[in-house]
Amino acid sequence: MNKFMEVLENFLLPIADKLNNNRYLTALRDGFMVALPLIIFGSIFVVIANFPFLDRIISEDAYAAYQNALGPASAATLSIMGLFVIVGIGYKLTQHYGLDAIYGGVVAIAAFLILTPQVLEDVSGVIPTSTLGAEGMFLGIFTAFISAELYRFFVNKNWTIKMPAGVPDSVSRSFSALIPITLTLTVFLVIRVVFSYTKYDTVQNFIYTIIQQPLTELGSGLIATIVAVLLIQIFWFFGLHGQIIINSVFDPIWYALNDENLQAFQAGSELPNIITKQFVDSFLVGMGGSGMTLAVVILIFIIGKSRQTKELGKLGGPSGLFNVNEPIIFGLPIIMNPLILIPWLLAPVVITIITYFSMATGMVPRPAGIIVPWTTPVILNGFLATGNAWQGAVLQAFNLVVVMGIWWPFLKILDKSYYESEKNDKKNDSDSKRKEA
Repeated sequence: MNKFMEVLENFLLPIADKLNNNRYLTALRDGFMVALPLIIFGSIFVVIANFPFLDRIISEDAYAAYQNALGPASAATLSIMGLFVIVGIGYKLTQHYGLDAIYGGVVAIAAFLILTPQVLEDVSGVIPTSTLGAEGMFLGIFTAFISAELYRFFVNKNWTIKMPAGVPDSVSRSFSALIPITLTLTVFLVIRVVFSYTKYDTVQNFIYTIIQQPLTELGSGLIATIVAVLLIQIFWFFGLHGQIIINSVFDPIWYALNDENLQAFQAGSELPNIITKQFVDSFLVGMGGSGMTLAVVILIFIIGKSRQTKELGKLGGPSGLFNVNEPIIFGLPIIMNPLILIPWLLAPVVITIITYFSMATGMVPRPAGIIVPWTTPVILNGFLATGNAWQGAVLQAFNLVVVMGIWWPFLKILDKSYYESEKNDKKNDSDSKRKEA
């Protein structure tokens, strides 16, 4: 066991450190965080617009009017979420370089729109909303990175307009950004023109065909998801925030898959994907946090004998209900504790497989593309994530029992060791007092 842990530590920790400190992955992660409040807002109204049985309670016309009234909430947020992510990435990466971040955000969005097809069914000057969402996600990410780097390059070359003293700061900043922005956007305009002479016609088509589609197909598979889940658990075991590290890589894929499901759900079509952002967030993380440790808290109340575990259960229970599990991770502890390495790695993999095949066989509806806030308690979380389907709630409850079964013998051993240690400490204290008397 020690040799295995040493190999993992020597191999994975340097990789994790590089990923965690990579400026592009950090900007990508933070860019999604900028968009998250808007995404959640749109998701809330998708849930409200699709209350179960509402279409049976009111007339067909009233139901259509109700959905049309709430539709703009998701259309203005979820359907064009790529735009918010692009602004966030451009802003955060430019901020990392110590430059005026707002111009990094606006140049990123302008560069993306230059590369985006502006024709819809032979009508020019119209941008399809699909290109502003999942379909354009990867192009937007690359565009944000490149535009921020070009903007930084031109600013560092000092190719800026210097305004005389006394000019208001806002005016001076605008003129300082003028030449770098002009040169950056000119580069993207040239790229657009060049691609118009290729078989792909647009950069959008090129990125989607060569990069996004293959990566999305890979990321939507069970094996890739298991690998991602395992890495999250391993990084956490060594004290690193596994979700932040792995999500930085997988979020563009999972969000794109999520958006495809949302569009199908709103259209009343069959949902195309099982693995999505919400598959991971609701049926793995959304059950007490990483490693689904709400099951551990419940077990503590059932089998815990030691004072340490009982107190930990009281401390970690309330926060665990809302998927915050740092008290368990650091208090049990999970970090660098070989006694719990097996259930810590095994349980999420088993649950991933159970959830995947439950949805693949149609027993449970697939995630509807609705972004459920990560602090939403278990059961309700599964209900909302599957488009207000009771099967999602039942699956979460079943998964919780499975995780408890996996953890039971290991937590029993850990609790027994704490209990014996506490008994020995108590006995030693009694002996010491008797000698003093």
